[in-house]
Amino acid sequence: MSQPKYITDIDKLTNIPEKDREKLKRITDKFVFRVNDYYLNLIDWNDPADPIRKLVIPNEDELGEYGRWDASDEDTNYVVPGCQHKYGSTALLIVSEVCGAYCRYCFRKRLFRNDVKEAVSDVEPGMEYIAEHPEINNVLLTGGDSLILGTPKLRTIFERLRAIDHVQIIRLGSKLPVFNPMRIYEDEALLETIRTYSSPQKRIYIMAHINHPREITPEAMRGFEALHQAGAIVVNQTPVLRGINDDPEVLGELLDKLSWAGVTPYYFFVNRPVAGNKAFVLALKEVYEIVEKAKALTSGLGKRVRLSMSHTSGKIEILAIENGKAYLKYHQSRDGHYGRFMTLDCPEDASWFDDLPGNERYWAKPSKKTDAVVSVNALSDNRL
Repeated sequence: MSQPKYITDIDKLTNIPEKDREKLKRITDKFVFRVNDYYLNLIDWNDPADPIRKLVIPNEDELGEYGRWDASDEDTNYVVPGCQHKYGSTALLIVSEVCGAYCRYCFRKRLFRNDVKEAVSDVEPGMEYIAEHPEINNVLLTGGDSLILGTPKLRTIFERLRAIDHVQIIRLGSKLPVFNPMRIYEDEALLETIRTYSSPQKRIYIMAHINHPREITPEAMRGFEALHQAGAIVVNQTPVLRGINDDPEVLGELLDKLSWAGVTPYYFFVNRPVAGNKAFVLALKEVYEIVEKAKALTSGLGKRVRLSMSHTSGKIEILAIENGKAYLKYHQSRDGHYGRFMTLDCPEDASWFDDLPGNERYWAKPSKKTDAVVSVNALSDNRL
């Protein structure tokens, strides 16, 4: 199968009535729009509530007054341009501001804008920082979408990271395993690069972003298998999103299909309160109940998934929400509070950690580490 054709002009989508396309141009003038014909073919255009459609087609709520550009204060994690270091053992290299799919719920929606620049073409400052910090044993290539990078560029980054002895794991965050799986299984140079730099002692992990079971097509399965054969380990993470996968049977099917394909269900996330994302937000209690019902429908392999909030202060695992109380613990903590258990009141409409009364006892907003991302810091508290 040949590589899909990418579309950046909403007017090219004739399945959408012209009057509706005109309304959506207000959104695409502000936020980048990019899809491909392979993924568009997964949409049931006769269903206005089609979940695949909602993932990539703009919605008018994106221009509403809701949320912040940088809901998890990532600007405070930068140590040098293009490199974040929030948790001791993990560093992030922001290697791309381009996505295969510009998912409308994206927590880095600020990167859809032309006036925000976080990715860098020169990764050397990040490499030098990582080399100087032996506690960093795994590095996540992210953005944007790391698999958008050309294979020669990826190979250069892998080679540099493998020259740093204490880096054991390289992770690649990507939607492409289901958005353009042909980029994976048709690129023998990519697969050979993974074979070269993913060893039994030092693996490459693909952090896939699969939101709905309908994305797991025969082409996606072929891509998973190609990655497995090349020595990569594939795991999945997705937020629980209103109108897309907020159904226990849908999430249960996703957990099953991932497990059957040898893709580890890694995280279910609470959708971050990002500017323009109101249409996708669910109350914490709803998210917890949906996830628990979904886990009841799958095997122990599917039940490995954790429900978490990627908060400014760390990854907060939701253990239970019962009788108006939220029972939480730090799964990761920027301040070293891993495992700290929290019991907080949980109002019915609470949708984020900050909405829980008393949450401020457990964390303090950090200060910015560097001027590497002034544009993000300037925007982070502004609404649309």
